[in-house]
Amino acid sequence: MTVHPRLVRSVPFWLLIVGSVATIGGGVYVLVDKLTNMEATILDGTATGVDVYVGQVWGVFGGILVGAGALGLALALAVAAVRAGLTRREADHDHDEHDSRGEAHTASEASISAPATTAVPAHAPAAETAAAPVVPTSADVTASPEPTVSSTTPDASDSSDASHR
Repeated sequence: MTVHPRLVRSVPFWLLIVGSVATIGGGVYVLVDKLTNMEATILDGTATGVDVYVGQVWGVFGGILVGAGALGLALALAVAAVRAGLTRREADHDHDEHDSRGEAHTASEASISAPATTAVPAHAPAAETAAAPVVPTSADVTASPEPTVSSTTPDASDSSDASHR
């Protein structure tokens, strides 16, 4: 299992969020300041070409900054959603592996400790009992004893060597 740092602790993620909010704030400031100044000078009749034409460019620039900040926040939201999905999928995968190992482990313990019975239920007809296959379990099979070495030679050192083989 790999350990990934939480997204809340990720410095690049927070830089993306803080940078996006700052970009939105800066864009709103430029947009509102320049458009308010341009509107005031036009209504006063004191507007110059610089106020009108350059003010429009500053307004567009402020709008671009607001859009870029909104795009950055949307990207941060997408990263958080993908990260949450991956974390959930990894947790589900780890949980599934744990369950499958646990079930296999439990099943092997059950087959070792279960008594071998070939009893037929009392309610089963005789025809079904004859056709029912008998499945041997691990408890039905007896382990063969280890071969013993008989010492037929009078020398005791030979029998000790044979028993160690």
